[in-house]
Amino acid sequence: MTPVREVTPEVDADALLAGAQFIDAHRVAIGGKVLTAREACVRMVLHGPRWIDTLLRLRNILVTPFGLKTSGEGAPAPGGLIGLFPVVSETPERLVAGFDDYHLDFRIVVDVAGDSTQKQVTSTTLVRTHNLLGRTYLTLIMPFHKLVVRGMMGRIVEQA
Repeated sequence: MTPVREVTPEVDADALLAGAQFIDAHRVAIGGKVLTAREACVRMVLHGPRWIDTLLRLRNILVTPFGLKTSGEGAPAPGGLIGLFPVVSETPERLVAGFDDYHLDFRIVVDVAGDSTQKQVTSTTLVRTHNLLGRTYLTLIMPFHKLVVRGMMGRIVEQA
């Protein structure tokens, strides 16, 4: 299996989520596979490992008493929803999804780049917190974030 690597983010953070306090990026090589950013995002979000779905259900149970959103349903989504993520903007090479909540705002950027034989998919996460709850949530979720992203991105290669 092709490894998922953490890389330096290569996005204009101010244009995507001004004031973001957390930004990271992960990349996986897909060789010569033909894949759009939407297809990559669908593979990550809708066909990810089952343990991620279990973590998400647990997260939703735990955050409901705090009034936090459990999906982006109802948020502006010019490109519809992929799973629980509203698509904010999209080209064949880049998809931006995410929504704003009381405690934090986040964006997920999926980029497909490279020539016809050496393509790669990069997933960049940006987070801007609003308050102590957001900062606490970000601190608590970070130990799981990298595992989740790696698990989701691994599905891109498995299904390609």
